[in-house]
Amino acid sequence: MVTRKLICLRTAKVWQHQAGDQPTDWVPYPADSAAEALALCEREHPLVGLVLLDMAPNSAVFAEIESLLRRTGGDMVWVGLVTDLPTGPGPFQDLLVNYLFDFHTLPVDSHRLLTTLGHALGMARLRQAGGGAARLAAVEQGHLLGESPAMRQVFAQLAKLATVDSSVMLQGESGTGKELAARLIHQRSLRAKGPFVAVNCGAIPASLIQSELFGHEKGAFTGACRRQIGQIEAADGGTLFLDEIGDLPLDLQANLLRFLQERSIVRVGGTDTIAVDVRVITATHRDLQQEVTLGHFRQDLFFRLCVLDLTLPPLRQRRQDVALLAQHYLVSLAPRLNPRVQGFSDRAMQQMQAYPWPGNVRELVNRVERALVLSEGRLIGPQDLGLTAPPGDLRLPTLAEARARAERQAMQAALDGSGNRVELAAKRLGISRGTFYRMLDKYKDDD
Repeated sequence: MVTRKLICLRTAKVWQHQAGDQPTDWVPYPADSAAEALALCEREHPLVGLVLLDMAPNSAVFAEIESLLRRTGGDMVWVGLVTDLPTGPGPFQDLLVNYLFDFHTLPVDSHRLLTTLGHALGMARLRQAGGGAARLAAVEQGHLLGESPAMRQVFAQLAKLATVDSSVMLQGESGTGKELAARLIHQRSLRAKGPFVAVNCGAIPASLIQSELFGHEKGAFTGACRRQIGQIEAADGGTLFLDEIGDLPLDLQANLLRFLQERSIVRVGGTDTIAVDVRVITATHRDLQQEVTLGHFRQDLFFRLCVLDLTLPPLRQRRQDVALLAQHYLVSLAPRLNPRVQGFSDRAMQQMQAYPWPGNVRELVNRVERALVLSEGRLIGPQDLGLTAPPGDLRLPTLAEARARAERQAMQAALDGSGNRVELAAKRLGISRGTFYRMLDKYKDDD
């Protein structure tokens, strides 16, 4: 039987007294403080925690425990032991509702406690089957996420680009993570200790962009009441990231080309030549080679900027990353927006997998945030996401996939309809409790 690890925060004596010598495969890890419990969680990676809540909501201990439950809620399910129930709305009631799977008032019946912990483990395994925060670290590079072949290739190329100092052009649709890729190149380069300066060339008015990039001297134009260094000069010793470089006006393209050739600038209204040591990374969603053909972008500047290039794939070409990304942003945003949400329903995840994501990862983040705000249950449903997937994008599932999906949906519905009590859920499905747990283990192993 698989060992069941249990973090017991301020509950060691309660656990020993209640569990006694009863046969159980739970292995308790007692902790006297939230900090000690967090260290145990990071080392042992348990799925279930038991916490004794006998402090005042305005105490420092209460705040520390609330922080612990919030930080570990993406990977663990917590059960609480309380001395008294709250008499009305307040911080204590919010903690019980938002962070705990279940709770008991003391004294606790040992059989009921062990049963509840078993339910909590079952729920934790269901959540883990849908993807959890613990598996994200292995596939996260900087803040770019992905485990698809396309993203693994991107990560390998980024590692190579970071070892040299040549100009890099990042291409890809809006929302694919070009700025994140640029930051990752900078962070892994020899310039990592220098500044990283990002400029969106499409967001600055044409009348201001030269001053923004090159800086200006006092009195250079109306309103220039003091000297101002530009973004190129501010990036000295580091990396300058020029996003949407295809939107740069032609006259300023000539100035940028001169800087790249001479590695020096002259501020607007000035005469002094200022040497600047900067690595330039650019990004665009446009086809710049076509822009060159049309006369909208200088060919000589294109060759200067595109010494090395990398294309970030759209999300529709890396669909196996959708679940990973959705779970990551759920874990990141839920503590602030809706702590009671624990995951996505199967139908919601199917809908996300089928959706073409024209806005790429940026759209996915927005949809998850929207769903967290609108969701009224512990699982985000399709109606919370507000997606409409074209019928042509739906893939016919295999018989095994359809059967597994139906079983998981039935199990989840039985749990929801029985207050997450496994005995009643199993009875509703016409199976034994042992079979129910074996099915949980089966789907955990499959994922």
